[in-house]
Amino acid sequence: MSNLRTLLDRVYFVGGVMGGLSMIAILILICAQMIARWMGLSFPGAANYAGYCMAGSIFFALAYALNHGAHIRVTLLLSGLGKSRKIAEIWCFGFSAALLTFFCYAAFERNLQSYIFNFRSQGQDNMALWIPELSMTIGSAILAIALWDHLVRLVFTDHVGIEDLPPEERTE
Repeated sequence: MSNLRTLLDRVYFVGGVMGGLSMIAILILICAQMIARWMGLSFPGAANYAGYCMAGSIFFALAYALNHGAHIRVTLLLSGLGKSRKIAEIWCFGFSAALLTFFCYAAFERNLQSYIFNFRSQGQDNMALWIPELSMTIGSAILAIALWDHLVRLVFTDHVGIEDLPPEERTE
């Protein structure tokens, strides 16, 4: 079981790293576009590529952010529930895991359609849209896995598994 935990934590970490690298790519693209303008050159599609990287920075980092307590949680409400807190957290994790699983399925279907029908960007880059859509599909899949992981962990161990929570907000 600890090998699975280590593997999942590594997957979440890699997602966070990919999100960070996407943010660095945005910086590089913006700087390259500025330099190209100063030199009188054109960098077609730079704004589109930066947008694709923005989506990647968001979706890839979602599970890592969840693991480190960076998502908005209604801790004031949960703290006031007392003994009912575990039931409320199970409901929240269960609902969000089911919702994200559906979203992940829909993202995969969209990605597959973009590939099959060769959907292209309407911008100057004319990029095949299935490529940047992969970040949404992969990122949502990692987040869905993380939510199911935390739900199972909460049900069987009474611990949410989210780091960096103050001791009074943990369900241990």
